[in-house]
Amino acid sequence: MRKPFEIADQSVAPGARALIDLPMPKLSSHTSLSMPVHVIHGRRDGPVLFVSAAVHGDELNGVEIIRRLLETKAVAKLRGTLVAVPVVNAYGLIHESRYLPDRRDLNRSFPGSVQGSLAARLAHLFMQQIVRRCTHGIDLHTGAIHRTNLPQIRANLDDPETEKLARSFGVPVLLNSSLRDGSLRAAAGELGIPMLLYEAGEALRFDEISIRAGVAGVINVMRTLEMLPAVKRRSPVREPYVARRSSWVRATESGMLSTVVPLGGHVKRGDTLGVVDDPYSGVRHLVEADRTGVVIGRLELPLVHEGDAVYHVALFKDDEGDVAEGVEKFQSVHGDEPSDDELSRFD
Repeated sequence: MRKPFEIADQSVAPGARALIDLPMPKLSSHTSLSMPVHVIHGRRDGPVLFVSAAVHGDELNGVEIIRRLLETKAVAKLRGTLVAVPVVNAYGLIHESRYLPDRRDLNRSFPGSVQGSLAARLAHLFMQQIVRRCTHGIDLHTGAIHRTNLPQIRANLDDPETEKLARSFGVPVLLNSSLRDGSLRAAAGELGIPMLLYEAGEALRFDEISIRAGVAGVINVMRTLEMLPAVKRRSPVREPYVARRSSWVRATESGMLSTVVPLGGHVKRGDTLGVVDDPYSGVRHLVEADRTGVVIGRLELPLVHEGDAVYHVALFKDDEGDVAEGVEKFQSVHGDEPSDDELSRFD
């Protein structure tokens, strides 16, 4: 029999699940806050995986992904332990903001400090109570406000174990992303914990394709880690495309942006991505691709200033036409209403 899972002076027995509230610093109104932690502790030994969302308080897709994940029948057959934290940054969630009340970005504040700023203290709490108790991690994100991201995994793909998990997630594009100082991925990396960052959709919006793909992706990773039983796939899995670099195309003039190329679209150098109209003079300015690649993010707000980042383009060694085809297939799979057969994969 496994030992109980210990967290915040509470014990979760093998075969049990529990909701634990981690106390957080109070609001200025003296209102108490807590970080919700769902623990499913399997009867058999295995990896300890944390899945977190809303590190940025306005990124909501991950909250819904975790809710659906916890409702799947599959987790009843869990080997190892799942630690799911649907809302890390409750302060930002309350204020519909990416940031904390001290205007700091939590994902630039890890590993934190018990005597530091509010952001540092929250980061320290998450590291000590969650990350240090786990062997693997998945952090769920969206694009920033008014920006949409194509479902993608960002990870250190130079690490073989991390790359294996990234490929198993099931998104069409993987971005080999360097570790940023102060990020949760960097702090987990310092502890030797392989971690994926899932980016999909837009802040303050639910996106059904991104949510469905996120639930399926987390379950795929759990199967790869042998936390859940393997299943026979009815069709071969398409290999994701790996981007080693990406860049933003910026507006050359201020005005009103009309986008032309959708997420996942293949563009060549010189292609028109969008048009910026000057509402005063009526003059139109083209936004053109400065290199060949696939669109993995774009601005959704029509109002732009000169220099604003409007299109995020990933660069591939593979044929970009094939990448765009893979994206289209992915969107059709997750865009359709799931059949009973597809739902049964999670049972």
